Amino acid sequence: MAMLKPSLAFLVLAFAFFLCFIMSTGSYVYFQFVQQWPPTTCRLSSKPSHQHRPFQRFTIHGLWPSNYSNPRKPSNCNGSQFDDRKVYPDLRSDLKRSWPDVEGGNDTKFWEGEWNKHGKCSEQTLNQFQYFERSHDMWMSYNITEVLKNASIVPNAKQRWKYSDIVSPIKGATGRTPLLRCKRDPATNTELLHEVVFCYEYNALKQIDCNRTAGCKNQRAISFQ
Repeated sequence: MAMLKPSLAFLVLAFAFFLCFIMSTGSYVYFQFVQQWPPTTCRLSSKPSHQHRPFQRFTIHGLWPSNYSNPRKPSNCNGSQFDDRKVYPDLRSDLKRSWPDVEGGNDTKFWEGEWNKHGKCSEQTLNQFQYFERSHDMWMSYNITEVLKNASIVPNAKQRWKYSDIVSPIKGATGRTPLLRCKRDPATNTELLHEVVFCYEYNALKQIDCNRTAGCKNQRAISFQ
């Protein structure tokens, strides 16, 4: 029996290395399509304020292949580096509306960072052009800013909402449960609405319910401003 303990330890270690290998080579289960509220991003940004572009509409943060056990993985996978030549003029024009760099003003650099960190991990499903085109199409499918406005949820520094207040109209429009992410404003100790996440199945075609494993803190009033 004593001989089994080293063997068991070896198997556990080997399995751990195998998981790390899988994550680095792009194994994923679903996609997170993440839209951000620019005023929150800019308000808490470390970049110089003169570069900020706090648009009053939700814009794309990224399309992230993910796993339920660790939604932040995979990332920085092996694959083709970003090629600016593949962002053709028509697509570039679209992305400047849907996927601008709201913190630093360098749209191309922002796209490059998202592709190299996330896009490469799903390259076997979506090549670079498809990755950005599909993301723009997702953004066009539902105008989150208008969906919330129609539910009388508009930027207001004095108003507070419950998590379910914001989720409900979005779910009503899409038929699927989104995930909300917040950021704490240290100056006011309030939870600011930062991101709305849609989830899509493996091929990034069919929207699915998001599994709420993380997001805005429970029982905390959410500020949208």
